[in-house]
Amino acid sequence: MRPAFTHIALHVANLDRSIRFYEDYCGLETVHLRDEPEGANVAWLAEPDKGEEFVVVLIDKGSPLPQPEGDFSHLGFALESKQAVDDVAARGGDLLAWPPRQAPYPVGYYCALKDPDGRFIEFSYGQPLGPGAELAESTGD
Repeated sequence: MRPAFTHIALHVANLDRSIRFYEDYCGLETVHLRDEPEGANVAWLAEPDKGEEFVVVLIDKGSPLPQPEGDFSHLGFALESKQAVDDVAARGGDLLAWPPRQAPYPVGYYCALKDPDGRFIEFSYGQPLGPGAELAESTGD
């Protein structure tokens, strides 16, 4: 049996604030919430109807780790159109880290916001993954 990628775990400084960010901007929903009396609280977030496939695990009481300029480490979320990317960028306001831009295939059109702990969260259209993949593959956009 080959391994299955099931989750990524991130420490966060404020669990409630991080849950709100990932629900509001990334469309994730909380599928599990656990209060640990002697430890950190934990939340599992997933795309709707995909909580048994892949989750983002948020662990409370972490330290913010702001990313320096030029560090392109990020979590990526595909959107259904370039307009949706522009809408996220506009709604992000002061959270905007990378303004919308078009890059050659396979990168596509993207922007990024900073989550409450300073991580870059990319929103893209036209990559060969997720919404827009069919168009990207046929046009090379």
